[in-house]
Amino acid sequence: MVFEMEMEEKNIKIKMETITIDLPKELIHVFKIRQKDLSKAVRESLAVELYRDGKISLGKAAEIAKMSKWEIFELLAAKKVPLQYYPEDLEQDIETLKKVLK
Repeated sequence: MVFEMEMEEKNIKIKMETITIDLPKELIHVFKIRQKDLSKAVRESLAVELYRDGKISLGKAAEIAKMSKWEIFELLAAKKVPLQYYPEDLEQDIETLKKVLK
């Protein structure tokens, strides 16, 4: 299944392929959520853990969780996950800002 998602920040359409997995219904009780919110909770948990393990970038975590970068910042802070921000990231951000502010 393929779906399109619009990112609020830049109105960019991203095509993301999805997979289906079977999960025990008891996860509803583990997450303490309603059944209709299970998909969102699993996506967010997966994004946080993959980011924590250094396997994905912040942008990819936001994409998996279907959140803006600001929302994923807040989620990571709530889960006490430190940001993985390196000097190279700062250099890239500075270059991006220079281009945007021209």
